[in-house]
Amino acid sequence: MKLSAAILAILLAGAGAGAAPAQTAKAKSVEACLASPNTDVCLGVVSSPCIGPDEGAKRDSEVIACLDGEQRQWDKVLNTSFQALLKGLEPAQQKKLREMQRMWLLSRASTCNFYQDYFDGTMANPMIANCMNRETARRAIFLKGFADDMAQRK
Repeated sequence: MKLSAAILAILLAGAGAGAAPAQTAKAKSVEACLASPNTDVCLGVVSSPCIGPDEGAKRDSEVIACLDGEQRQWDKVLNTSFQALLKGLEPAQQKKLREMQRMWLLSRASTCNFYQDYFDGTMANPMIANCMNRETARRAIFLKGFADDMAQRK
């Protein structure tokens, strides 16, 4: 019960958009943000300052590069948490974790690629990149909640 409440809080906190303006762009990273007590600003902590206040002022390729840069950081958190979980689980649980993760990968791809299906044009590309970053962040936070819980139990 305590774990599910903590995971829900982390997911809701991680769903916030944008970064705190007081942070400097140079010092921003997903991992540093997740280590701070205020994780509700972690989604966008890297990409928002990179994109700037007027997304329309950037070329699509620049916006996508900013979002992809943040997604790579979320991927590291996700993979680190996934590996920590795998090491701490029993074989049957490991199998379920792998299956759950495979299903999530399919769901993320289907969800984010729907932008292309719906808009059918190049304007969908930044939307897909934003979706991939957002969904990867949510999943990373979800898995990190379990990994952190497991580490505290030991």
